Amino acid sequence: LMRPLQGCRGRGVVVGTVTLCLAAGWALQTPGGVSLVVPQPNINATVAQNILLSVEYSCRGVATIEWKHVSSWGTTSIVEWKSGNYVNISTVYKDRVTTFENGSIQLLNVGMQDAGYYFVTVTEEYGTNAYGTIIVNVYEIIYEDLHFVAVLFAFLAAVSAILICFMWLCNKSLHLFQKKTHKLTASTTEEIELETIEC
Repeated sequence: LMRPLQGCRGRGVVVGTVTLCLAAGWALQTPGGVSLVVPQPNINATVAQNILLSVEYSCRGVATIEWKHVSSWGTTSIVEWKSGNYVNISTVYKDRVTTFENGSIQLLNVGMQDAGYYFVTVTEEYGTNAYGTIIVNVYEIIYEDLHFVAVLFAFLAAVSAILICFMWLCNKSLHLFQKKTHKLTASTTEEIELETIEC
């Protein structure tokens, strides 16, 4: 009695193993599955800097990558492309975006309006999606403002010095002119007095 049971059990193990192998092979061949890694979810940048929004995706099929920017001004589509195919960059970002095969993008010459949330969506051709978010903070460079104020102050000081020198020269010229006029008036008065005396 025991032997037939062991034979059934042995066949069951073989059938189970074969079924498991077939299922694993079928799962590996079945399309689907996309993964996305965002190594740096927060980026701090200064005005006029270039920044890299870095991601890394993997999938079995052809993927479509789409980036959007969300800020207090609204949502803007930045770029969309298929791996190995077309790249569709929005007109707002036309000369400011570089795309990379791993799904990353580079933004050139960032401004205050570039601060906000950047959403990336990777869609596999079979319909599975993966999402990622990067927060970008953009700061103004304070020392440039101070530099501008210092230059402006130096310019105004130079203009003031020139105006003071000009006023001093005008004042001196006026005094010299008044002295000459006074001498001329005095000499003509003396001549008139001399003429009257001679008469």
